[in-house]
Amino acid sequence: MKYGYARVSTTDQKLANQIELLQVAGAQKIFQEKYTGTTTERPEFQKLLRVLKTGDTLIVTKLDRFARNTREALAIIQELFKENVKVNILNMGLIDNTPTGQLIFTIFSAFAQFERDMIVTRTQEGKLYAKQHDPLFREGRPKTYSDEQIRFAYELRKQGMTYKMIERKTGISKRTQQRRFKLIEK
Repeated sequence: MKYGYARVSTTDQKLANQIELLQVAGAQKIFQEKYTGTTTERPEFQKLLRVLKTGDTLIVTKLDRFARNTREALAIIQELFKENVKVNILNMGLIDNTPTGQLIFTIFSAFAQFERDMIVTRTQEGKLYAKQHDPLFREGRPKTYSDEQIRFAYELRKQGMTYKMIERKTGISKRTQQRRFKLIEK
């Protein structure tokens, strides 16, 4: 039996393209989910692993849909190889439990990990450069409410309004009020 696995990280992303590619590759049953790839404890992925048996083939579109790093990918593949399950990574090819298959997979996994590590390094370098050269650089999400809006809400709170009343009047959530008011009170 040929099983497919499609995954995206967020609910905003679409699975349709992966599913189409898996179907074209011959997947008879496709497990799909919108779940972060930073863990192997993904519900549909775990179901899939329990279903696979000797002689089956697991099809994924790319290595990063399957695992986030080389060590994790190799561990999963080794377990599948013990069950004589083949893995078809569409942008790499069919990997089976042969010395050549394992060598190819190890090399490709290492390059995929290297690519991810380089992205992280470039991102960190870019942030460092921005911190050093841009006095307005702020890491993280920009504040939704200006200091002036927060001060206005704070004044309302000091006048005796509840968080809920302030939220209705300003749109600033209770949690945001509490967090930002603490900064004012310091």
